[in-house]
Amino acid sequence: MKICYFIQTHQNPQQIYRLVRTIKRSSPHSQILINHNFNRSYLDLTPLQDLSDIHLLENQEYLIRGDFSGQVQPYLNAVNWLLENNSDFDWLINLTGQDYPTQPLLETEDFLAQTNSDGFIRYWDIFADRIPWDREKGFKRYYCQYWRIPGRWSYSFLKEFQQLRLIKQLTPLKFYLTYGPLVGIPRRSTPFNHEFSCYGGWAWYTLSRKCVEYIKNFVDRHPNFVDYYKRTVVPEESFIQTILVNNQNFNLVNDDKRYIDYTGAIGGSPRTLTIQDYSTITNGKFHFARKFDLQQDAEILDKLDALIFK
Repeated sequence: MKICYFIQTHQNPQQIYRLVRTIKRSSPHSQILINHNFNRSYLDLTPLQDLSDIHLLENQEYLIRGDFSGQVQPYLNAVNWLLENNSDFDWLINLTGQDYPTQPLLETEDFLAQTNSDGFIRYWDIFADRIPWDREKGFKRYYCQYWRIPGRWSYSFLKEFQQLRLIKQLTPLKFYLTYGPLVGIPRRSTPFNHEFSCYGGWAWYTLSRKCVEYIKNFVDRHPNFVDYYKRTVVPEESFIQTILVNNQNFNLVNDDKRYIDYTGAIGGSPRTLTIQDYSTITNGKFHFARKFDLQQDAEILDKLDALIFK
């Protein structure tokens, strides 16, 4: 069995090198694809040239956080690369440069080799009760279409503009400043209906080849669906879930096998994990955790290495 680890990165090359070396040392026959945001920092893979089957994907787009270009398009690019290059992968695991294994990869890969499931992915109907989001959040993100407003002045202007009472009362305009500035309007016509629901979830998943091939085929057959999601906000927390969960032929486990602490999250960014989190993230429930910062706390990564290479 072969695992492909797809890593999206944007900063701290030394931490990226460490993650890649940890994966290849623990899983020598794995394949690694890297999509790096060169608009944020430079990445040279020369320090990893002694390792095999590591590929830096060519990226010609300007990556914007919270935009389709930020995480969804790179993921689709990775899927296309794998299938066009006849990769013999069995599972695709997506990570960031700030993720790290929380157990030996042999245990993770043995688990995947033995499972009858097709994928491990967190998901929920965006209008269901008792979900991590309030009802307005899902509607605002995925039932509206947005346009990015350029200019240095736009953020401050829209921040004040959206507070005007008449704007709230007389227009359907929606504002998204966290990943913007964006201005949107609700859409009467959407891809969603009683037979095709909109799902949300977290942007990290472990998917079988069967799921990956289905995503590729779905995207190729439904360009309008892709175009619609290109004008939503944070599509990476809905796009893949909506495609897969609506196909009820898959045996999906509603668990992404990741530890992420969103307590006190600012702008959607989770808390940085430290040595104090070691016992929590290594309790056997998780395959990976995020996010880590080598410059803030290297001890936690050293202790994880001791566990991974025990």
